[in-house]
Amino acid sequence: METTVLTGAPTITPPRRLHVITWGCQMNVYDSGRMADVLAPLGYAPTADAGDADMVILNTCHIRDRAAEKVFSELGKLRLLKQARAEAGGRMILAVAGCVAQAEGAEILARAPFVDIVLGPQTYHRLPEMVARASRAAGAVIDTEFPADDKFDHLPDEAAPQGLTAFLTIQEGCDKFCSFCVVPYTRGAEQSRAEAAVLAEARRLVAQGAREITLLGQNVNGWHGTGADGAPSTLGRLVRRLAEIPELWRIRYTTSHPRDMDDDLIAAHAEVPRLMPFLHLPVQSGSDPVLAAMNRRHSVADFRRIIERLRAARPDLAVSSDFIVGHPGETRADFAATLALVREVGFAQAFSFKYSARPGTPAAASPGQVDEAEKDARLQELQALLRDQQAAFNRSCVGLTVPVLFTGLGRHPGQVAGRSPWLHAVHISGPASLIGTETRVKIEAAFPNSLSASLPEQERACA
Repeated sequence: METTVLTGAPTITPPRRLHVITWGCQMNVYDSGRMADVLAPLGYAPTADAGDADMVILNTCHIRDRAAEKVFSELGKLRLLKQARAEAGGRMILAVAGCVAQAEGAEILARAPFVDIVLGPQTYHRLPEMVARASRAAGAVIDTEFPADDKFDHLPDEAAPQGLTAFLTIQEGCDKFCSFCVVPYTRGAEQSRAEAAVLAEARRLVAQGAREITLLGQNVNGWHGTGADGAPSTLGRLVRRLAEIPELWRIRYTTSHPRDMDDDLIAAHAEVPRLMPFLHLPVQSGSDPVLAAMNRRHSVADFRRIIERLRAARPDLAVSSDFIVGHPGETRADFAATLALVREVGFAQAFSFKYSARPGTPAAASPGQVDEAEKDARLQELQALLRDQQAAFNRSCVGLTVPVLFTGLGRHPGQVAGRSPWLHAVHISGPASLIGTETRVKIEAAFPNSLSASLPEQERACA
């Protein structure tokens, strides 16, 4: 019998800790998860405590007002944590990613020279190389190029599970150049992922437990590719292919553009039961002159026709939208036209904002800038109408028996929570064994942002 004698204990490298702060849209949430996946082979594991992290990433968004100032405010707090880490003999790598990084990379390094890495949303697949360079060099690393190669081709297949509901980016960038928007400058030209790659990632997510997938893109319904049979593929066809995955119960997509709502996608809403009856379709304004000034390239009549066709295809469809008030040149009559469109269409949910100038966009230098007080007044009037419509839609669900995908525990003991087909948060008193199931419940009451429900007698008896 042979005996192996160990003369020294093996060296165990403690895991590095990664903390990611995410602002903005679901695409940024997806990107943050993929950045963590890219860094996992380097030994980085997530931590909820920035002060405990070896690396902190701010994944930023440039859409909202004062986005850059919010980033610099957060950097000021992180600088203190980084200094404390250094005084204790450690090191914290600090990175700024996303659209603010893309738009203001040099300004970030000028105002916050303690930042180690600045990277745009198209280059995070190169994070391991940037981390290596930042670790061995004294200066900062900046990478805000638009690379010729597709970043998705370089991301690892392995990814941390997202849970019962998951995001999947299928399209990035924008060629529309709306007058108010920075996305074409920060995310680049429209780019669609290959159909096979999307289907493969969807299958991996389902294998990890996802039962609902939301397809993401700046103009997600502009996605196009080539199928395995060589035929051109559109979002409608992709939805049909995804619906063939047995354990994928629900499919959603966001954000859409009215110009890209084609016949096949509208038909998919009628023909694919797994495509949820909820659509986010930004219109931005109910005035044709304002839409023209925004360079939206669709009219109010176009939007009306699309909604009519969608509701004919799927009568239970709920519609959400985006609105901007006070775009340069918007008159009180233009704003009244927006209110009229809202009353005519009826929205289950909506996001509304005051116009705020983005440097480098055409609208920032346009004449006819609207007074801030007037923008405030218009926004409050619009939001009051939209809140009333959301409340009315929520009340219309009371008494219905609907399938709810239960995703976790509720806020109170004995509660479980999930989401309705129309993206409502729904809570019931019921057993934790419901989590991970899609179960029919009866809606009992409506609240501003949620619904409460109960199990039907037959379901309660089986629980």
